[in-house]
Amino acid sequence: MGLTATLLAVDAGNSKTDVAVVTADGEVLATARGGAFRPPAVGVERAVDALAEAVTRAFAAAGVTSVEHVSACLANADLPVEEEQLAAALDARAWGTSVDVRNDTFALLRAGVDEPLGVAVVCGAGVNCVGMRPDGRTARFPAIGRLSGDWGGGWGLAEEALWHAARAEDGRGEPTELARTLPAHFGLGSMYALIEALHLRHIEPVRRHELTPVLFATAADGDPLARAVVDRQADEVVAMATVALTRLDLLAEETPVLLGGSVLAARHPQLDDRVRHLLTSRAPKAVPRVVTARPVLGAALLGLDRAGAPPGAHARVRAHFAA
Repeated sequence: MGLTATLLAVDAGNSKTDVAVVTADGEVLATARGGAFRPPAVGVERAVDALAEAVTRAFAAAGVTSVEHVSACLANADLPVEEEQLAAALDARAWGTSVDVRNDTFALLRAGVDEPLGVAVVCGAGVNCVGMRPDGRTARFPAIGRLSGDWGGGWGLAEEALWHAARAEDGRGEPTELARTLPAHFGLGSMYALIEALHLRHIEPVRRHELTPVLFATAADGDPLARAVVDRQADEVVAMATVALTRLDLLAEETPVLLGGSVLAARHPQLDDRVRHLLTSRAPKAVPRVVTARPVLGAALLGLDRAGAPPGAHARVRAHFAA
């Protein structure tokens, strides 16, 4: 029979997975990194198979074969039914005696606060927002795209920029430098050429995300339409944060609002300044800050919270990931 540690912390995102094996007093015995976690694209079992590779390496490095609890913060766990399905799939692997599955935005939130209190908005490939209170109350959104009322994120911003640029070039829309800067990024001379290249897959669709920084650069150079798109993203970030604060009765008390994901973490001045300005007027007690800690830290802290670990354990695991 192998050894048993206290906690397996998992942060599984659309681009990478981080796992950590942690003891009851917060010592990190081992960590490992794996690939993307995308159940909608490959199915739940294949996605968990990919996760298992990183877990196996971490267990081997820690010298354990199982843990008491699995704290898993997973991308694409957007609805309660999806959390239940993914929890059952992880439970079947027998990595731990118990399993908690949450959306990965909760990992970012918990990594950025000293106690489970606050709101986090993630703007990376997509956009999402969650909030929590120490009493266990949470606020969240379905966050499955336009179907659930979402707008923006890196992918959405690129699509919006392409839409405006196409209409600018053919005369249906307002003039914008995006009609020049977007195709120029790929060495092309017109939006027609870029549309053709994307449609015929001469440029792989996944490369559209490269256009989000081009949008921000064009906005920074003063293009009015590009600036309007960036402003709208700020409006959406603040709308989500304000609604979450309201649902949790936190508008009247000083509360951290954590900003994360590749778009917000880039600290684009126009986006960053507008988010902070709007929060000041709509949620004056909000304390916004960008989170740079690895989200797997949040998954570990959530697991220690559940175990009732002492403050020293939280400090120890936080110190490990800060090193």
